[in-house]
Amino acid sequence: MLRSLAAAPLTALASCAGAPDRYAAAIAVRAVEIVRVRVNRRGNWVFVKVHANEGLTGLGEASHAGRGDPQVALLEEFGEWLAGRSIYDIEALRAMAQQRFAEHRRAAPRALSGIEQALYDLQGQAAGVPCCQLFGGKLRDAVRNYANINRSTETRTPDGFAASARRAIDAGFDAVKMASFDGMPLRGSAAEIEAHTRLGVACIEAVREVIGAGRDLLVDAHSNFDLERGYDLLQRLEPLNLYWLEEITRPFDDLAELRRAAEMPFAGGESLVGLARNRAYIDAGAVDILMPDVKTIGGMLELKKIAVMAEAAGLAVAPHGPAGPVGNMAAAHVCVGLPNFDILEFSHGETDWRAELVDPPESLQGGRLRVSERPGLGLKLNEKTARAHAAA
Repeated sequence: MLRSLAAAPLTALASCAGAPDRYAAAIAVRAVEIVRVRVNRRGNWVFVKVHANEGLTGLGEASHAGRGDPQVALLEEFGEWLAGRSIYDIEALRAMAQQRFAEHRRAAPRALSGIEQALYDLQGQAAGVPCCQLFGGKLRDAVRNYANINRSTETRTPDGFAASARRAIDAGFDAVKMASFDGMPLRGSAAEIEAHTRLGVACIEAVREVIGAGRDLLVDAHSNFDLERGYDLLQRLEPLNLYWLEEITRPFDDLAELRRAAEMPFAGGESLVGLARNRAYIDAGAVDILMPDVKTIGGMLELKKIAVMAEAAGLAVAPHGPAGPVGNMAAAHVCVGLPNFDILEFSHGETDWRAELVDPPESLQGGRLRVSERPGLGLKLNEKTARAHAAA
């Protein structure tokens, strides 16, 4: 009878929905598989599958490390290091991979992030719970997304941006982001810079007119301005009631000075890697809203750590993430539990098959992305769609 009573909790655990009948701690990595999907001229989406014993496979995303996808070689290298190790060895993987950051500044964090996401997907599957439960549970069931229309706008004119914004609004989004100052002739004449600035502002005005006063407009300046021209930009954009202005310039102190002079909130930090760099950005007073990218910083755990650091400083967090559906879902699983979460990025209009790349298909209702109650990240790669758009 005593033996039966002792076995009862383990039997009950094994019978839970989705809970494997084994000791989860024994699950180890067997191999890493890389899937590259061609999107457009801006590059590929790169996904990683981590295959473990017990027939489990985790999925992650490591997109946008540069031309030629240099993260692929590091995904293979990190996969070899991980083979035979537990799916719970996240901190050990993080410590190993961070030694490669200096040499491989963009590729190494993305490779780490892709594999790490897949490991958390595996952990959730092993425990029979969605990944959000591994990060403290949920404060909300879904996260608000803004439509980044920058990557899908080929005609870089007021009419072109306005048309992209209209498509995003028709798709249900109530917030739109654009970057109409891309291509700024930084080494051009004062007249050329002024003409490009005027065009960028005209594009923003056109989008504001299309989306109306009741929807949110976000602008990314992509660090195309110095301090003096940044002050001028603030004056030009003030009447447009921006939700935020993102990364006017690069120097932290200049950003902080401009922020103190601005009426609209400042956002930024998409390219910062590491806790120390994010801490310096926060301490400089550069932003009101911090934008760590789950792919850039090294994964879901790093996103949580940076969000906690921002929370302690009284800052909101709005993760950057113009990539594929897997990275967005990984970020969303962390965001649903963040007290200081603001809004998540969604790259709108890049393809007409994005939603079908995962199973079940990606679904946003009213610009809201709901995290699944299925174990892990709650999605798989649609092999048929991935093969149809495979990168050469």
